[in-house]
Amino acid sequence: MFQERPGDGAGEASGDDSGAASAGRAGRPPVLLLHGFNDNRSVFVLLRRALGADGLRRVEAYNYSPFTRDLRDTARLLAARVEELCARTGHERIDIVGHSLGGLTARYYVQRLGGDARVRTLVTLGTPHGGTRVAPFMDAHPLVRQMRPDSDVMAELRAPAPGCRTRCVAFWSEFDAIMVPTGTARIEHPDLTAVNVQVTGIGHLALPAHPTVIAAVRRALDGPVPVVVDKASGVPSVA
Repeated sequence: MFQERPGDGAGEASGDDSGAASAGRAGRPPVLLLHGFNDNRSVFVLLRRALGADGLRRVEAYNYSPFTRDLRDTARLLAARVEELCARTGHERIDIVGHSLGGLTARYYVQRLGGDARVRTLVTLGTPHGGTRVAPFMDAHPLVRQMRPDSDVMAELRAPAPGCRTRCVAFWSEFDAIMVPTGTARIEHPDLTAVNVQVTGIGHLALPAHPTVIAAVRRALDGPVPVVVDKASGVPSVA
């Protein structure tokens, strides 16, 4: 089940045969998939296939270096990658789907590096938008420290972002053990146009591969997330 509420507020790429050159200048905006910490583009095999199935969009996955030590450096590399993708496909704007740290990197690009001029929709899956306190023993890694609630990166993302043009959709789950607390995967920023979608019964690693999430991500990229109101609870949910 999904529940939705508005928010308060160096690499290697791989194309998808389903979204080949025929989906270049025509069709929907290209989609760039960005994986999480200590992961790679293989996590998106099913999502990439589903998003490119109709042949109307080009779908690519971006591998950033596992030796990255600063999220901001990765965001700058992402900016260059987006410019290259736009030039190659002829599209002025693209969509990004980021899992975990990938979503945070994409949000930094959108919010702090002017990426809102290029990114139409940003979808995040289990991303620590408010920082996570999980696994304190991993603080030796600089990327983990940047994902803490009191980090400089989090302070930058809390700063005002007036006029941000990117539409954000954040999927979060109460079963996500990497998000501590779980609600930290919601986007709560007064200047961002954001929808927070609750996913029930799906863990952190399963978010990019679960068929229900994949279907919802595709609908989010195709247009506004469809909403119905549960008559028993009165809570908005994704159809």
